[in-house]
Amino acid sequence: MGIFHRVLVVWIVVSVFVHESSNVEGRTHFHKKQKNKSSNKDKDSPVSDPPTDSPVSDPSPSPVFPPPVPSDPSPNPDDPGNSNSEPCVFDVTSFGAVGDGKTDDTPAFMEAWKAACAVESGIVLVPADLEFMITSTIFSGPCKPGLVFQIDGVLMPPNGPDCWPKSDSRKQWLVFYRLDQMTFTGSGTIEGNGGDWWELPCKPHRGPNGSTLPGPCDSPALIRFFMSTNLVVSSLRIQNSPQFHMKFDGCEGVLIEKLSISSPKLSPNTDGIHIENTKSVGIYDSQIANGDDCISIGRGCSDVNIEGVTCGPSHGISIGSLGVQNSQACVTNITARNVFIKDSDNGVRIKTWQGGTGSVSGISFENIQMENVRNCIIIDQYYCLSKACRNQTSAVYLTDVSYRNIKGTYDVRSPPIHFACSDTVACTNITMSEVELLPAEGELVDDPFCWNAYGNQETLTIPPIACLQDGMPEYLAESSSSYRC
Repeated sequence: MGIFHRVLVVWIVVSVFVHESSNVEGRTHFHKKQKNKSSNKDKDSPVSDPPTDSPVSDPSPSPVFPPPVPSDPSPNPDDPGNSNSEPCVFDVTSFGAVGDGKTDDTPAFMEAWKAACAVESGIVLVPADLEFMITSTIFSGPCKPGLVFQIDGVLMPPNGPDCWPKSDSRKQWLVFYRLDQMTFTGSGTIEGNGGDWWELPCKPHRGPNGSTLPGPCDSPALIRFFMSTNLVVSSLRIQNSPQFHMKFDGCEGVLIEKLSISSPKLSPNTDGIHIENTKSVGIYDSQIANGDDCISIGRGCSDVNIEGVTCGPSHGISIGSLGVQNSQACVTNITARNVFIKDSDNGVRIKTWQGGTGSVSGISFENIQMENVRNCIIIDQYYCLSKACRNQTSAVYLTDVSYRNIKGTYDVRSPPIHFACSDTVACTNITMSEVELLPAEGELVDDPFCWNAYGNQETLTIPPIACLQDGMPEYLAESSSSYRC
């Protein structure tokens, strides 16, 4: 029995050893396989090897922007080609757009829009090297978040009023309505074909024997964003609009950057960027040259920041006009800094109609460089398009307006500083600091104009401004809050 017991123990030990050796070989084989998969890596690669006790998957390539255009895009989000890691691109030519500058490509654009609107991060692509003509169109939402309208080619409306479809609105061309988290961008051009429109009388104008004839204003704004939020508009060239180049109405959260906006100096009513009833806006690093205000800020706007903008030829940066037809206007917290204004009829301007109500407050113009600008600093509370406007007792209240580090040259045809405040509601708390304006040609104009304007000079100005009154009128000191919005 002893011999049998010893033989049994030896047999068990040998069996266990053989079994363990088999397991070790299995693990060793697995490790060698992992080494072979990683052996092709560059020895100097900064990417460390993954742990050897887990399988390795090939890393996905980084997405490329702009993304590749599929030859046959599908609006179906469940399609295998529409993975969540890459945006879905909808090239308008895949939906039938011709791009010869003559064919009406509106139906193709609408189909591409509907397809992109239905998926997250969809891209409507207007490809380069082609010219697309579409008629007045409303691109409406709501859409899935992350929608991009990317113009790399040329996009334009019909060529002038004679070619404009009679059934289409003449108030606007492209309208983006009820959208959230949309980007409007690209390396292309939006051509407004505005030349023939400019020949129409869009504003009251001189008639025979010194008379004034009415408009009508019958030219379309080029691009309008309406009741939308969290918008980005960038990098585009927008030119020759029939009327306003770009309007934002009833929007919130707007980023505008790196735009080039241009139309001739005498093109009527061609404001570059106009905003109204819009909050939280940033306008940065853009160049605007046109026939009216380069940036105009209407009623209902707040928290607007303008920086790094080159403006001119133009009518400058304007708040207003406000209070037309006895309406209420509320504008607050507007800042323009690091701006260059050149060859313009106005520099920084606030303009209101008589008879309005409401207030303009918290306005800051800072680090503004002027070059050959007429009316560099102007408040005009008697704004009127004709000589028929009557004096009225109510007015929009202007307060807390600062001008800091405003320097450069002015056109001597007008005084560089002009504060024409309402007879009945004075402008208050105007601050002047480091304002130095010299004539571009000729002699120094040393008679800035002030009317019912109150504030203080932190430093001496050039030209000297002795007409700004200290303190505040007694009736405003007691009840200024009643004039605010």
